[in-house]
Amino acid sequence: MAETILFMPRYIYTALSPNGKAVKGTVTAESPYSARKQLRARGIHATDIKQAAAESEIKSGLKGFFGKAKKTHIIEFTKQMSILLNSEIKLTESLSVMIEQIPEARFKNVVTDMRDRVVTGESFTDAMGDYTEYFDIIYISMIKVGEATGTLGKTMETISNFMEKRRRIEAKIMTAMIYPLCIVTIGMGAIIFLTTFVLPKIITQIQKAGMPLPWITKALMASSYVMIHYWYIIAAVIFAIVWAIRKFLRTEKGAYFRDKLLLSLPIFGPLIRQRVVSRFASTLSTLLGSGLSMAESLKVVAEVTGNVIMVNAVRKARDRILSGADIATPLRESGVISPAIAHMVAVGEKSGELTKMLQTISENLESGSDIVIERLSAAIEPVIIVIMAFFVGMIAMAALLPILRFSAGNF
Repeated sequence: MAETILFMPRYIYTALSPNGKAVKGTVTAESPYSARKQLRARGIHATDIKQAAAESEIKSGLKGFFGKAKKTHIIEFTKQMSILLNSEIKLTESLSVMIEQIPEARFKNVVTDMRDRVVTGESFTDAMGDYTEYFDIIYISMIKVGEATGTLGKTMETISNFMEKRRRIEAKIMTAMIYPLCIVTIGMGAIIFLTTFVLPKIITQIQKAGMPLPWITKALMASSYVMIHYWYIIAAVIFAIVWAIRKFLRTEKGAYFRDKLLLSLPIFGPLIRQRVVSRFASTLSTLLGSGLSMAESLKVVAEVTGNVIMVNAVRKARDRILSGADIATPLRESGVISPAIAHMVAVGEKSGELTKMLQTISENLESGSDIVIERLSAAIEPVIIVIMAFFVGMIAMAALLPILRFSAGNF
């Protein structure tokens, strides 16, 4: 299935379902003919079909800027589906109920297409696998296990809890960053406004009076002149630097350099390390708890960890598992996981309580991270205010110093 998603084009279709209703959706196929053939096998008559290349590019760009497609829709869908399935309502009926409740048109079309495909005998996992912009590899892997073991309702409940937990963690980080970002944005805006609009007018009047300018005023005037008359060059240079950095970070060496640097930062490094390990532990414990094998769980975790160094450690751990060895050693050797946590993993592995031990590790790291975030947020705010006040004070000094000299007769 993964190869199909990666190498085959996707097609958007408008069609008539077996009950005569107009439906829209997407299908992965080698060609338009193959796409129509797939739809006919489901009992769907395609009235229009076209390749989704342009839309995919737009989705890719939007997803890179805004993140995964509407997480709130996915979480609510998963939660409601778990309730329906746990109430012993059939999968197709549950999907039909959800179609009536989903407010977002695009996601409603997705669920409609999945329902129609399940009705024709296709597995829920395969139908879901064509919509990776909505359902990630963790989601699909767990659904596959739940569908195979007949515990789909319980699995979707587990996924829902996992996604809610992940969203709460992300919300805490975003909340802690909002105030400092607002201060920096407002402060930078004030500095640019004073430097490009206020200061030049004041200095022009001072120069008309024939007063000599101190060095700090001359320096700021030069900066102001460059910002006003050559702003497009500055913008182009900044854009080029950002583009070059982004391109470098997309390479294997760039990603390794970035993650190594982030983990070695003096203040934020330990916090990032905690988040990486917590994400690894919570994801692995959730996958193992859903019934996925250790090898498959590690394969999925390696794709969603988000840190190259940790990814390499997880892949080594998977190779060791396949050869019959333990997973704690490569995790310890990575340098990301502390010896204490690696020892806890080893103990859980030997005792057969690895899932429970990973969950405990994740909870402890998350509670510790919350405390660190609160302390950093409390410490960063006054530091940012002092820095902004320093720059504003420099601008004020550059404007007022010539006036004070003139008032004192020192010109």
